[in-house]
Amino acid sequence: MAAQLVLSGNLEKKEKNHYAVGNGLVLEVKDNYPRRAFLYQRGVLIKKVNLADKTAMKLFIVEALDHGAMKSRLATALQMSRQTIDNYQGTMKYFGLEGLIQGYSVSDSKSRQIQRKTHAAGDKRIGGNRAKQLAGIRRQARQDRAKQKRELPFSFGYDPEALALEPKEQVFAQEHEWQPTRYAGVFTYLMALISQWQWLQLVMGYFGSAYKIFLVFLLMGARNIRSLEQMKNVHLAEAGRLLGLTRLPGKPKLWQWFYSACERKLSLRLRSDYFRYQLCSGLVGLYLWFIDGHLLPYTGKAAVHYAYNTQRQMPEPGRTSMVTCDSGGRIIDFEIQEGKGDLKGYILCLWHKWCADLPASPVMVFDRECYDAGFFSRLVLTGIAFATWQKNVDAKELAAIGEEKFTEAFEFNDKSYRLFEQEKIVTYYPPQDSAVGAHCFKLRHIFIWNQSSNHRTCGVAWSGNLEMSTVECARAILSRWGASENTFKHTKDRHPLHYHPGFKLVDSDNQEIKNPALKEIEQQIKKAKKQIDKLYKKLAHSKRALNKNGTVRQNSVKQRLEKNIQQKEDQLKGLKDKKKQMPERVNVSSLQDYKSIKQIDNEGKYLFDFVTSSVWNARKLMVNWLRSFYHQKNEVVDLFYAITNCHGWIKSTPKEVIVRLEPMRQRDRRMAQEELCRKLTTLGAHTPNGKWLKIEVGKSPL
Repeated sequence: MAAQLVLSGNLEKKEKNHYAVGNGLVLEVKDNYPRRAFLYQRGVLIKKVNLADKTAMKLFIVEALDHGAMKSRLATALQMSRQTIDNYQGTMKYFGLEGLIQGYSVSDSKSRQIQRKTHAAGDKRIGGNRAKQLAGIRRQARQDRAKQKRELPFSFGYDPEALALEPKEQVFAQEHEWQPTRYAGVFTYLMALISQWQWLQLVMGYFGSAYKIFLVFLLMGARNIRSLEQMKNVHLAEAGRLLGLTRLPGKPKLWQWFYSACERKLSLRLRSDYFRYQLCSGLVGLYLWFIDGHLLPYTGKAAVHYAYNTQRQMPEPGRTSMVTCDSGGRIIDFEIQEGKGDLKGYILCLWHKWCADLPASPVMVFDRECYDAGFFSRLVLTGIAFATWQKNVDAKELAAIGEEKFTEAFEFNDKSYRLFEQEKIVTYYPPQDSAVGAHCFKLRHIFIWNQSSNHRTCGVAWSGNLEMSTVECARAILSRWGASENTFKHTKDRHPLHYHPGFKLVDSDNQEIKNPALKEIEQQIKKAKKQIDKLYKKLAHSKRALNKNGTVRQNSVKQRLEKNIQQKEDQLKGLKDKKKQMPERVNVSSLQDYKSIKQIDNEGKYLFDFVTSSVWNARKLMVNWLRSFYHQKNEVVDLFYAITNCHGWIKSTPKEVIVRLEPMRQRDRRMAQEELCRKLTTLGAHTPNGKWLKIEVGKSPL
């Protein structure tokens, strides 16, 4: 068992030849011949090596780095230079395992000439000095990064001259010594967005001096502040200092910043550049795309189109936010549509929008709302792969399927599943007025049996040219519902999805509504049917009256009922004919006593949701980084939010901005906190005016 160590930033030894090398790793070095090393992780031996074997030592060092060991501490423990360890890691990265072990001799001869001849036979490996080759690769990488910083990848229409603000308008323009701030943890979001998404450069490039409201929205998203009105509870001086704005103003000035950004009408171009950069940089997934709509309710007095609330199962005034996420829950794209929206049209437009930036069609995963042969036909003809649940499944028919047919088994979300696949032939017959003929195509019909709940269902998929197994199709379908609900389910507790800053109403381009006369005539038809039903019931209980001579008595009760029924049926037929002649939808301008339909301006909502999605994606990225630093996987998310809520101190110099977080009490959590801050600092984030951003963990500097 390795000795317990206490770390304070530098390498310390509590017991002879025991070294803490970071991320809970302890290295024990035994100097007696043969020299050996043992690597422990939290007291458990995970690796040992004979240091006299140079190849084994190289592999040992590379594996230790993969476990999270620090290069400088490894170098001190193994008595070698840090540059050598860096060269080992670089050689493994660029030249592979063969490049790492190249030059290792298995010959018993001590003659270098004999060893070279042994390796020269059939040797086609890359020759030359590995250190010099790595230096050239690193030099070229630095030049590429410098060129990339000079030529920002946002070359789709943003104005680089907007970055040339006055010195006092720049972010972190003021210099100051250490000052306290209770919002120090929010700096992690800012560093991740600047380094990975070049977020600040993008915002400032489009909005110039109006970029400040985006930093306010960033604070709101990071600290779950639900509205601009709630900013009154924020310590404005401390928050402004952390965001680089010296001091946040009061509510009137914040609204002035907001409307200054909205008046530029740049949300569409801003989102397009941001989403494209994510796709091209590999910051979001390109395999499975989950698409769904989310209700944005409206509670005002104006007349607006109705959306549908699936939880309440009823229409409500509002809009629908169409959101696309990848398998990791990161937001790829979103669009706000008026009323109920068109999910099918959004899916088709999504592919046409990003097809030029994608190597192949992602698999679109959607719910039963889009289960339609005509829509499937359009997807197949366009070449868009998809997967979805089957609509109107016959439970008795599924229950009758024999268990032996479910041949494949897998586990998902701690539940056991079995499944099998069949071929489903679909023929779509377009409307008669269409110039396109019938389309016959094949779908993959996947039958899924949840053994944990003994529930059976099925879905359909079309993979096109993609090689997808049956299990992969089933996982794609199951990833969209239940315990794996898409991003809406997880973000609603952390972000105000319904918040819309600055409502503005304009006349809608779509002024058509359902014909109100249809509702009136439908009520008349319903009333006529009820009357006919009552007459038929009376007729069934009435008896035919006869005269004494056996003839039918005239004007009897039964005859009167038959006559009334005939009149009512004629009336009902006339109402139905009248309904057929009436248009289903009419323009409100042709009606009396009807208000024009209003449309909610989405510019402010787009800007706020852009920041919300940015914060959410940055959170996803940093949580993934944190997983490698913290062994309690079910506590990683809570640990991340604890880090982002830390108090601390901030210092601004002419060349850098430094934020120091207060250390956490628990040793494992503090070590993970330090590793995350170290990771963020090494990314090299810097502001457009050239100040480098750094974050660390330590005691109060005051």
